[in-house]
Amino acid sequence: MNRTLPTRPRCFVVSLLALALLALAPLARAAGGDLDGIKASGVLRHLGIPYANFVTGSGDGMDVELMQLLAKRLGVEYRYVKTDWSVAFGDLTGKKVKAHGEDIEVLGDVPIKGDVLANGVTVIPWRQKVVDFGDTTFPNQVWLVSRSDSKVASIRPSKSLADDILATKSVLKGKTLMGKVGTCLDPSLYDIERTGAKIALFDGSLNELAPAIIADKSELTLLDVPDALVALQKWPGELRIVGPVSEEQTMAPAFRKDSPKLRAEFDKMLAEMRADGSFATLVNKYYPFVSDYFPDFLTKK
Repeated sequence: MNRTLPTRPRCFVVSLLALALLALAPLARAAGGDLDGIKASGVLRHLGIPYANFVTGSGDGMDVELMQLLAKRLGVEYRYVKTDWSVAFGDLTGKKVKAHGEDIEVLGDVPIKGDVLANGVTVIPWRQKVVDFGDTTFPNQVWLVSRSDSKVASIRPSKSLADDILATKSVLKGKTLMGKVGTCLDPSLYDIERTGAKIALFDGSLNELAPAIIADKSELTLLDVPDALVALQKWPGELRIVGPVSEEQTMAPAFRKDSPKLRAEFDKMLAEMRADGSFATLVNKYYPFVSDYFPDFLTKK
């Protein structure tokens, strides 16, 4: 006698599918995890934001080349993943966070989209609570910048950086100043509110701050070293450095805190590049004037 097998209920099929997806979940996490996971996936995902000459937006830039070299070293494909300052750290860590000065607030979970964030990321306290940084790839400092025809004069540098910062901040009272929240140009990081400046938070990209000040959108703006160097080259005679508003800072690629092997491999590569001179060649390719402002940067071991 022929018997017709009973049809399995739809819910049973869906349950099997759910179990299969759960079984594959650890593999998916591994593919986006530390060094072993990246090698298993065959791809290094470089999160980047077009900014200064670190990521130009045209397929090159200092950090683009560094990450391409890292991918080649690991024997995997390089893949650029464009992000934005408002979501970059969430795209890397899977946690959406909001900065409050040097503190952070975790707002929830978000999808992880990349393995390393590298586009001239400044090492500042709140970010260190979210990620681990590799070794330094660029020096930084936040400067107060005006148009060259501004009545605000550049300070006279002294032998004390602390005194120079106070002198720079002293010109801010009553002046309009642009900054950008969520970046190293956030005025709240440098107690700018206490100076009496009229703060205007900029909603464009960091690359647009220099053109905005030239277009007379504000009397003054905050710029960091790499962006200022690019702007001075691109618009010669249009801008003036008034003085520093921060201590000297550093820039470095950011890694998830559960990716120590990937970070260590990058640091090892960077040390080798410093030793053989290829790192200095790369830096000078994109920032030929950096040694004029930071003469010891490329000679430090």
